[in-house]
Amino acid sequence: VQTTLKFTYSEKYPDEAPLYEIFSQENLEDNDVSDILKLLALQAEENLGMVMIFTLVTAVQEKLNEIVDQIKSRREEEKKQKEKEAEEAEKQLFHGTPVTIENFLSWKAKFDAELLEIKKKRMKEEEQAGKNKLSG
Repeated sequence: VQTTLKFTYSEKYPDEAPLYEIFSQENLEDNDVSDILKLLALQAEENLGMVMIFTLVTAVQEKLNEIVDQIKSRREEEKKQKEKEAEEAEKQLFHGTPVTIENFLSWKAKFDAELLEIKKKRMKEEEQAGKNKLSG
C-alpha cells in the first residue's frame, strides 16, 4: 500500500488546518481512502495552533501500517481456509464405503467373475496360438 499526500499551507497556518488531498494511492480500497481523509481531518483539528504536517504524515503512516496488517491477516485466513478445505476434500477421498460382510462378498463375486473371464480369454488365445504352430 502506498499513498502520496499533498499539503497546501493557508495564510493562517498553523492556526488554520492546511489543505490536504490524497494525490495518488496504490492498493487502497475506497473505504480506506475515506478513513485516511477522516483521520487527517481529526488530526488537523486536534493540532490547530501547532505545526502539524509531521503529525499528520505520521498518523497516515500508522493507518497504512494497520491496513497492511489487515490485508496480511485476511490473506493468512484465506490461506488457512483453503488448506482446511483441501484437507477436508482429501479426507473425503480416503473415506470410502465401510466394509461389511455383504459388501465384501458382493465385491468378491464380481472380482472372481472378472478373473475367470481373463483366464478364459488367455486360454482361448493360447489355443489359437497352438493351432497355428507347426508340429513335427
